[in-house]
Parts: sequence; C-alpha cells; structure tokens
Amino acid sequence: MKRVFPIVLATALMVTAITACGQEDKSKRPSPPATASEKIASGATVTIDYSKPSVKGRTIGKDLEPMDGKVWRTGANEATVFAVDKDVKVEGKPLAAGKYGLFTISGPDEWTIIFNKTWKQWGAFTYKEGDDVLRVKVKPGKAPSFTEQFKINVDKSGKVSLLWGDKQVDFNVN
Repeated sequence: MKRVFPIVLATALMVTAITACGQEDKSKRPSPPATASEKIASGATVTIDYSKPSVKGRTIGKDLEPMDGKVWRTGANEATVFAVDKDVKVEGKPLAAGKYGLFTISGPDEWTIIFNKTWKQWGAFTYKEGDDVLRVKVKPGKAPSFTEQFKINVDKSGKVSLLWGDKQVDFNVN
C-alpha cells in the first residue's frame, strides 16, 4: 500500500500537468481568434469563427495566403467555421442549417466561396473537395482602406464581407 500511493500521486500530477499545458490561450496567438455574428433579415443567425492573420509588410498572394487558384482556410490556424441556425440561401443557392468549414479560392477577377461539411479541421491541410456542400462565385472588390489584420463582417442584410489587405470580397446570405 505504501508503494501504490506515490505511484497514484505521480500519475495524478502528470495528468494535471499535461492537461494544463494542452489548454493554450488562443488570444495570445500571432493570429488571434475572432467571431462575426449577426441575426440577418431572414431571421437566421450567421456566426463565423475565424483567426485573424496580419499582413506585417508581406505581400498577399506571394508571401502569405491566399494564393490565387489554391484553397485557403479563409483566415489562420483552424479552418474558419461558418454556422447558420436556419436554412439559408448563399448567393441564391440553398444551404441547410448547420456548421461548415468556410474555404475560398482567390483569383484576380473571381473568388470561389466554399462551404465544406468538414468544419473541424486544422487549416486546409485535410480539406477534401468531395466534402464540399456548396460553392458560389463572387467578384472581388477594392477595400475602402487597407486592412492590416484579416477581418470578416456580417451585416443585418446578410452581406458577409471578407477584408484583407486592399481586397474586399462580399457574398450574400438570406
């Protein structure tokens, strides 16, 4: 019995230490987490959880994502999660209530907005096109001002805006 107690105590301390180390404070990351959420005109609530990378003097499309023609997680760290609590239409196409990985493919004249059924994944490293639920194409525009740290806005009309560097990419949810 005297030998069992130290082993149990040591095991309990190791489990506690491992658990404490595994719970990082995500707000201290170089690309901190953010949430954009709004109840839109159709009555659905749109919630987007993402991480905010910063430009830091680099060139978007050359030194950091998105790279034209390649799938981007639409943020940093874990894949961006797009959630709606009711069935909606995105750019006129139906999307069922639920959670989705939000990915994009940039291009100079057109962006593809992707809703993927695998929402819980790291970046776009395990992204599978076969898991896409919906893809819509939109035109990129020029942002009103340079956006140093990636930002997503959702307004009451259902317009979702991706702001990054000198670009603004909008798509409509209703």
